Amino acid sequence: MKIRTGYTIAFDTPAPTPMVLKLSVHPSRAADLLTPERIVVDPPVPVRQCLDEFGNVCTRLTAPAGRITVSTDIVVRDSGELDACAPEARQHPVAELPDDVLPFLLGSRYCDTDKLSPLAWSLFGHTPEGWARVQAIVAFVHRHIRFDYMKADATRSASEAYVQGHGVCRDFAHLAVAFCRCMNIPARYCTGYLGDIGVPPVPDPMDFSAWFEAFLGGRWYTFDARHERRRIGRILMARGRDATDVALTTSFGTAVLAQFDVHTDEVPEETAPRLVRAA
Repeated sequence: MKIRTGYTIAFDTPAPTPMVLKLSVHPSRAADLLTPERIVVDPPVPVRQCLDEFGNVCTRLTAPAGRITVSTDIVVRDSGELDACAPEARQHPVAELPDDVLPFLLGSRYCDTDKLSPLAWSLFGHTPEGWARVQAIVAFVHRHIRFDYMKADATRSASEAYVQGHGVCRDFAHLAVAFCRCMNIPARYCTGYLGDIGVPPVPDPMDFSAWFEAFLGGRWYTFDARHERRRIGRILMARGRDATDVALTTSFGTAVLAQFDVHTDEVPEETAPRLVRAA
C-alpha cells in the first residue's frame, strides 16, 4: 500500500533563532520513500542534516526574525501489515542484553523509574515474564490514562501522568516505557506518523503519534498503549529514551507556534485499465 503524508508547521520568532528539527522519516524507512523527502523552508534559509546518537535525522537551521514555515509532502510504501505479534517472545535476563540495549533500561527525563518502581512491581510482578508482561502493562496504561488533547503538557513525566490520569499519546508511551524499564524490560520511545488506516476515522485533528518498542526475544517489537491494538501504516520518524530525544522541534530562543497541520492518508490503488477485445 501507499501512504501520502507530511506536515506544514510555522513559527514566529522575534530574532534569529537556531532550531533543530526531527521531522524526517527514520533512515530505517528511507528505502520505502516513493517520492523525495524535501523539507521546504519559507523563507529559504541554509539547512543541513546530521544523525544524532540514536540514528535519527536532525535538520539544523536558523530561523530569521518573523515567521518561518517548514513543510513536506511525501508518498511512502508500506507493507499494509499489522504490527508484529510474538506471544512467545521471551524476556532476557539483564546479563544477556546487548550493550546498545542497556541504556533503555535506565530512567530518563520523562520516564522517572525511581518514582514508579515499587508501583510497577506491585502491579505486574505476578504476571508472566516476556510478551504477556508487556501486554499487561499496555492494557493497564490504556485503561488508566484518559486521552484528552486539551490536557497536553510538555513537562508531564510518567509518574505525573499516572497520578493525574489523563494526557495525550506521549503520556501513554512514557508511562508504559517507564513501567517496562522498572520490570527490567528495555523500552524506547518512538514518534512518527499514524493515520486512521484500517480503523474508523476519528474527528480529532491529525497529529504526529507516539508509541514505544520493547526488546523481547532478541529484537524490538512495537506496542501502543494509546490505542491498545495492532495498527497498520506506522511510519517511524525518530526513537530515543523519551520525548526529550525525539522532540519534533527544538528552538534555542523564542519560537511561537503559529501553524501545525499534519496529514496521513492511504493512497487509493490505481484502477487497472480495462482491456477491450477487438471485434
